[in-house]
Amino acid sequence: MTLVDALPDGVTDAGRLPFFVYGTLRPGAPNHARFLSGRTRAEEPARLNGAVLYPGPGYPYAVEAPGGVVTGDLVTARPETYADLLATLDRLEEYAPGDPRNLYDRVARNVVRAADGSPVRAWVYVAAPAVAARLRARAMPIEGGEWRPTDRRPRRTGPTAPPPPPPAPRTP
Repeated sequence: MTLVDALPDGVTDAGRLPFFVYGTLRPGAPNHARFLSGRTRAEEPARLNGAVLYPGPGYPYAVEAPGGVVTGDLVTARPETYADLLATLDRLEEYAPGDPRNLYDRVARNVVRAADGSPVRAWVYVAAPAVAARLRARAMPIEGGEWRPTDRRPRRTGPTAPPPPPPAPRTP
């Protein structure tokens, strides 16, 4: 089994897996305080092998790809907040099981702890198949596999930044 294999056949409950976050939910990023503060018991640097990051409108997408590496954090929820946090993150990521309109799919993958190199099974929100296909066809992966809040563009929902000024006229 490779690090990006799905759960083995016959496994129906992945249990209370930690979450691998790589974008706006990382410590110091825009959604960390809003969604994770007070709900976690551990947060530690980790990486997801077998995926690359693509820029989105204010947040990144992880797309499974052999040879790729995504840098992020392994987040372990407090037991008493787990069910609520899982539902909250599913809503944030616009994920509903089996919905073809999903932007992300929540999948169980092995991630690697940066501290000791040990693998840990975790939930990861990866680009849904249709989104992944569009990104592969039209976008360039984020170099180095690590998204930073400064890499973001204004998000489609909520307040948006004013458009940039038009470019200066070109002279021949």
